[in-house]
Amino acid sequence: MIRKLKSGQYRIYSKKVDPETHKRKNLGTFDSLDAAKKHEKEIQYFKHH
Repeated sequence: MIRKLKSGQYRIYSKKVDPETHKRKNLGTFDSLDAAKKHEKEIQYFKHH
């Protein structure tokens, strides 16, 4: 899940909520939406291979 921050950057959050903190994990912050989408694809690839 990618969200835009007030600073103009984009942050990737996990899809599942962390049971301890009841929040989503921060998986990285990027300056551009394209960079965030690319990294999210890499995360999905890594999770399934």
